[in-house]
Amino acid sequence: MAQGKLIIVSAPSGAGKTTLVKAVIDNSDDLCVSVSHTTRPRRPNETDGVNYHFIDEAKFLDMLQDGDFLESAEVYGHRYGTSQQWVNSKLAEGLDVILEIDWQGAAQIRNLYPESCFIFILPPSLETLTKRLQDRAQDDEDTIEDRMKEARSVIEHVCEADYVVVNDDFDRALADIQAIIRSEGLKTVVQQLNLSQLLASLTRG
Repeated sequence: MAQGKLIIVSAPSGAGKTTLVKAVIDNSDDLCVSVSHTTRPRRPNETDGVNYHFIDEAKFLDMLQDGDFLESAEVYGHRYGTSQQWVNSKLAEGLDVILEIDWQGAAQIRNLYPESCFIFILPPSLETLTKRLQDRAQDDEDTIEDRMKEARSVIEHVCEADYVVVNDDFDRALADIQAIIRSEGLKTVVQQLNLSQLLASLTRG
């Protein structure tokens, strides 16, 4: 069985990353998304174990010290981490794993898994991004202003990604991400493992 691949998806807050990733997962049987651990408070529409594993600061630091996280980062004053054991078990099963993480975590993953695929999602404009943050009604105006400042900083890291998708039209952005993931699975290094028996039969004298 071929090893699964890591697909990193990163974006500034409000760019639509989570909604796009959910749609990608809902339309594929060979993909799963890693559920991060976080010290951020749970929002009213979120479910523990589905959106995030919500834990306190002490628990997070214990897990960090024990080496439980594949990557970790601090964003907007809260900690986030990806379970190393869970991700490696899914990859061993041959499943591709999407990591919905920020650019700091992406850099850590790329050091560990240089063959991972890094997709960066952009909003069509800063005005659109501001409106999306306002429309989701999860933050006050001061928090939105802070998120917009952070967004500009985050977007500066777009050059570190392999692919860039603009989330202007949702269906188009979804199709773009699906095409990227499909093309990654057709790379020669992947197909040599997946098609080893076929290649052997085609090259026998």
